[in-house]
Amino acid sequence: MLRNTLIAATAVATLATSAFAMSEKDIVDTAVEAGTFTTLVAAAEAAGLVETLKGDGPFTVFAPTDEAFAALPEGTVESLLADPEALAAILTYHVVPGEVMSTDLSNNMMATTVNGADVTIMTEGGVTVDGANVVAADIDASNGVIHVIDAVILPAS
Repeated sequence: MLRNTLIAATAVATLATSAFAMSEKDIVDTAVEAGTFTTLVAAAEAAGLVETLKGDGPFTVFAPTDEAFAALPEGTVESLLADPEALAAILTYHVVPGEVMSTDLSNNMMATTVNGADVTIMTEGGVTVDGANVVAADIDASNGVIHVIDAVILPAS
C-alpha cells in the first residue's frame, strides 16, 4: 500500500509539474511528457484516437496511469490492443466533451462521455469516476484538462 501511494504521488508530482510548466501542450503531449501514461498513449494510437485528442477540443480526459492498466486481469491490455473497435469504446468512455474542472463537479453527477454512455462522479470522501479515484485533478492542456485516475473504467455491457 505504501509503495503504491509513493508511486502514485511521484506520478502525480511529475504530471503536475510538467503540465503546469507547459500548458501549451495538448492532452496527448502532456500525457507523453508525464511518462506515466505510456499504456494509455499506446492504446490511443492503436485505436486511432491520437489525432482526435490532439484536436481543438476542449476535452476532459480521465486518464488511467500505467499502474491502472497493469492492474487489469492478465492479457486484457493485449486483447484490447488487438481489437481497435473495443479499445476505442473503452478509451472514449474516459473522455467527456468540453472542459470539466474539479470545481464543476458535484456528488452523484452524471457526465456523458464521447462513447455515449454516462459516468457517475462522486465527491464525498474524495472524488471518484465510476469508482476510480481521482488522484490528481485539473492538469491543464491546451485543448482541455486531464484528471488522473487510479483504475481503468469500463462501460456497462
